[in-house]
Amino acid sequence: MAIEIERKFLVTSDAWRDEVSRSARLAQAYLTDGGRASVRVRIDGDHANLNIKQAVAGATRLEFEYPIPLEDAETLMRTLGGTRIEKTRHWIPAGDLLWEVDEFAGDNAGLVVAEIELPTVDTAFEQPAWLGEEVTHDLRYYNNELSQRPFRRWPST
Repeated sequence: MAIEIERKFLVTSDAWRDEVSRSARLAQAYLTDGGRASVRVRIDGDHANLNIKQAVAGATRLEFEYPIPLEDAETLMRTLGGTRIEKTRHWIPAGDLLWEVDEFAGDNAGLVVAEIELPTVDTAFEQPAWLGEEVTHDLRYYNNELSQRPFRRWPST
């Protein structure tokens, strides 16, 4: 069974930029609207994947991801992908682990979130100084939610 163990944090400064090993523009569209799982198609350059992820908040969720032909992904996005996310993902090595920093665009511009996938729930990891509040359990910061309720439309606090 494919289980994703991931922690999610807000980013508080641009200090992470000096640590980036690579970056890529990503576009993804959600093929489901709510329910027990999110189903999305993602295009990353000339590669595409279909992803099915358990729709629960928290560090541990079921996740399945399969490569699909780029042409199929483009057709799915064009015909079935009602809600979309655009972002630039930056990868930052951290020993045996990897930080993924997402800079969102469009209606989610201004939001920067860092995620780290862990091999076990109790894996210790160093938190860089540029990390802010942990939002792992806050559904608003999940991509599927951001596609439906974009960051720019949140009430200011």
